[in-house]
Amino acid sequence: MTGTRIAALGHHRPARVLTNDDLARIVDTSDEWITSRVGIRTRHIAGPDEPVDELAAHAAGKALAAAGLIPGDIDLVLVATSTATDRSPNTAARVAARLQMASPAVMDLNVVCAGFTHALATADHAIRAGSSVRALVIGADKMSAVADWTDRTTCVLVGDGAGAAIVEACDERDAGIGPVLWGSVPEMGQAVRIEGTPPRFAQEGQSVYRWATTRLPSIARGVCERASVAPEDLAAVVLHQANLRIIEPVAERIGAVNAVVARDVVESGNTSAASIPMALSRLVERGDVTSGAPVLLFGFGGNLSYAGQVVRCP
Repeated sequence: MTGTRIAALGHHRPARVLTNDDLARIVDTSDEWITSRVGIRTRHIAGPDEPVDELAAHAAGKALAAAGLIPGDIDLVLVATSTATDRSPNTAARVAARLQMASPAVMDLNVVCAGFTHALATADHAIRAGSSVRALVIGADKMSAVADWTDRTTCVLVGDGAGAAIVEACDERDAGIGPVLWGSVPEMGQAVRIEGTPPRFAQEGQSVYRWATTRLPSIARGVCERASVAPEDLAAVVLHQANLRIIEPVAERIGAVNAVVARDVVESGNTSAASIPMALSRLVERGDVTSGAPVLLFGFGGNLSYAGQVVRCP
């Protein structure tokens, strides 16, 4: 049987850094207020001339280089984003054009904060089914474009960025991507939303916090069970980088006592679909996890959707 693995990773953050003190000059907040409630100290913000597909293409280029591949080696491009510039052409098509790819299949997935783990599972399924040999999977969002900069409860969260993974076929014995566990809570879908014209990000913070900290740990343990990996054997846990006050209790309740817990949110903010691949790429780049080590990826948020899998680091 055909298995799949992550061959390489890449990430990109815009150059502009917005600190908590910078935010305090435009909205009624403070560094102490932000860090005590969400744990974020800085976030990277794209300029008006930096569309989300440009962020995605930068991350993709780094992943391709790390894998020793050229754009023509890719036959499927999946971009997880909820901040596409247009309805059509989609972001994946724009990335393919920027990278001068030949004729890949191009699809966007809008599952907001759980987008990357959904896209990774979709690539895994496509390769196992024989529809693809090598996929480029990207999580990219420009959340600053949909932020309400007058709402101190949400604008302090958001950041921009992109993370990318090269996913390819391998022998089942060497498979590096475990089975996905995914789902949603449709009746609570309005708890996190990007709504209106122009679109604006809004959420019911307390409802999301309660759902995440009480319901998600057992689901994440179910991801480990599907992969036949005990939580205590995980080398790292990479949750959606929503809020440090969600990440830390959820990681603790999973029981991954020996794992490095990604806390990229402190420096990058909540980058929605970009948060998991960017955090994973930065962990690997720093050498915090070694090649072949089991890592739990678990996305959650918009639509009150969730998806997770255990992967082996490239």
